[in-house]
Amino acid sequence: MVHVITNFKRPPKDLIDKFRTISVATVYEASGRNGAADCAIKPITKGVCICGPAFTVQCHPGDNLMLHKALEIACPGDVLLASVGGHYEAGYWGELMATSAVAKKLGGLAIDGCIRDSEEIIKMGFPIFCRGFSIQGTTKSVIGLINNAIIFGGVLIHPGDLVIGDDDGIVIVDRGKCHVVLEKANKRIEAEKKKSALLKKGISSVKLNNLDKVLESLGLIKD
Repeated sequence: MVHVITNFKRPPKDLIDKFRTISVATVYEASGRNGAADCAIKPITKGVCICGPAFTVQCHPGDNLMLHKALEIACPGDVLLASVGGHYEAGYWGELMATSAVAKKLGGLAIDGCIRDSEEIIKMGFPIFCRGFSIQGTTKSVIGLINNAIIFGGVLIHPGDLVIGDDDGIVIVDRGKCHVVLEKANKRIEAEKKKSALLKKGISSVKLNNLDKVLESLGLIKD
């Protein structure tokens, strides 16, 4: 088995940039309601966003050795996407690692586990999504995997898939479907603008979404 894969395809930068102004919820709907990571994985503070190619990292439970290796070889704009084997009670990432990531111009970290030194990291502005915070330390002694397919927050992810996160959570878009999802997301945005205009005029959401027939079919009784 190859532990560290260095060459993989990423979405074009101009394509990635077009997703930056689109909400995660919209991208999720445009993806056919696929790719939503576990809702427990949230930004470390309000307003934090990530958008970039997945640089996948599989850590051994309680060990962050592979995150250090990923820091060494990841490219500017990459989002480190780390799984920790379900062992959440440890601080896999801290201030010094974030300092290194900022220097390398990485696009952020999304980890299905905990971090520490959150106050210092928030101040430096490095974007992180995580399950929470833990002061417990980790070892650096067990080999894991870099840029292999991993399960992250219940989603199967391949290196180079697009990772998008905002206050509502994280969605993963298959690299090969980015163009299609972007087109559908833009159409959805335009459709929602029209719906919003009608709602502002006072139309009910029941009428707007043709829900009367649904309610009737379900046997709704009004007095």
